[in-house]
Amino acid sequence: MEHPYLFFVKIFELIGLGHFAHANPHVIYSWVVMILLIAAGALAAKGIRMIPTQGQNVSELIISGIENFMIEITGEEGRWLFPIVATVFIYIFACNLIGLVPGFFPPTASLNTTLACALTVVVFTHVIGIKYHGAKYIKHFLGPVWWMIPIIFPIELIGHLARILSLSFRLFGNMMGHELVLGILFGLAGAFFAPLPIMALGIFVALVQAFVFFLLSIMYFSSAMEHAH
Repeated sequence: MEHPYLFFVKIFELIGLGHFAHANPHVIYSWVVMILLIAAGALAAKGIRMIPTQGQNVSELIISGIENFMIEITGEEGRWLFPIVATVFIYIFACNLIGLVPGFFPPTASLNTTLACALTVVVFTHVIGIKYHGAKYIKHFLGPVWWMIPIIFPIELIGHLARILSLSFRLFGNMMGHELVLGILFGLAGAFFAPLPIMALGIFVALVQAFVFFLLSIMYFSSAMEHAH
């Protein structure tokens, strides 16, 4: 979908990189999200005090909430996974949310972004499996007895590929659909208030989609840690 106006794409046009910006707005706005998150993290870390400020209270509430929710699923053993799990949730939520700002494009409305996030989660799932089970992790793909390998291996392979498709297409479809609806309403209503209910709903959609991706990531990581393999 071609947006009528994207602020950072126009900036790239001014410096002679308009072709790249028009072809890859998701990359441009991924950079914007990363810069904003790095800046927010730096400000939050800089302002840490023994007597917390209001901003510090909000930051601690968000981080502790994510961590506690994750620990309830993975147990204390999964605490070391918190940095990647929290990063996945915060990054995707920020990418979803930024699309509600006029002139901004949500990176998660591009399949390239959602596929990259999905591949990261699924590949790291297998890294966890190997870390906890070593070479025995491969038995998970081969079945309980050798003569079932021709049946079990293709099923397991399809199942893990389906994880990538499920994570990437669910997030992409919802965010692209929301962008299309907003684009149509802005085209019909212009500067009037018709798009506002959809934008308000968009905040809820942004949170839910980030949470679903976050929850599935935790479940995949937790399953890789289990000794049932």
